[in-house]
Amino acid sequence: MATITRLSFDVAGLADFHATTPTIPERPIDKRRKYRAIWISDVHLGTRGCNAEMLIDFLDHVDSDIMYLVGDIIDGWAMKKRLYWPATHNDIVWRVLKRAKRGTEIVYIPGNHDEMFRQFTGLDFGGVKIKRQAIHTTADGRRLLVLHGDEFDAITMSHRWLAHLGDAAYEMMMTLNRWLNAVRRWMGLPYWSLSKYAKQKVKNAVSFISKFEEIVAREAGARGVDGVIAGHIHKAEIRPIDGIEYYNDGDWVEGCTALVEQYDGSMEILHWADEMAARESQPESEARLAAA
Repeated sequence: MATITRLSFDVAGLADFHATTPTIPERPIDKRRKYRAIWISDVHLGTRGCNAEMLIDFLDHVDSDIMYLVGDIIDGWAMKKRLYWPATHNDIVWRVLKRAKRGTEIVYIPGNHDEMFRQFTGLDFGGVKIKRQAIHTTADGRRLLVLHGDEFDAITMSHRWLAHLGDAAYEMMMTLNRWLNAVRRWMGLPYWSLSKYAKQKVKNAVSFISKFEEIVAREAGARGVDGVIAGHIHKAEIRPIDGIEYYNDGDWVEGCTALVEQYDGSMEILHWADEMAARESQPESEARLAAA
């Protein structure tokens, strides 16, 4: 059973949080991958669906000049119903603040699940700058609007009760997803997202995602930028929409993905479950080659 700890920080105390000791020590990786920028969102700390260990592994293997936290990092909706905060969730906060202390620029754009932090827009806590939206300029000069995206979700904005009902149904699916992946681990199989598979198969979900992407891209075009980076819908994506470059960094509940910018301005999505599976299979491959 996961160790549950009390949420050992408040917003005002974030500046001193890096002085604590993480439960999972930071791994001394010889060759950490370095990117110009990293975007992650929809971590949902405070819920059982958060793939905390996988995100910790990601944070221990990559660095960047700037990191954007694109909303729903902490799930305030879930924490109003019950307190769930394992030590690994503290470890994620510790790693983010440690990056800020080391000189990484951290920009936090709260979403609908962590909207309680929107009241602190414009302030800086422990090196974490809280903004409602941001403009990121890539190495090759493109201007990208960065936002969570819930403001373009009609259900979230106009029918809040329905959004909470959908959130409850989503939690049920994620519980099933955890049990399924526990069985898969026992069988030696890699992580697989049931909810991601369901979204791809359900016509209404596909239609909603497509409309969301088009609306967000249209708003970016109206603001005169070259592209837009969003979260919210838990679907990592890179595609052009009507002359606008649309990016979504995905989530750390279902897909476990991040969006990154290389130093030449090129962008890509990292699928961390696949990265971990490839890394874990590498020693076996090397052993087979040595035995051949």
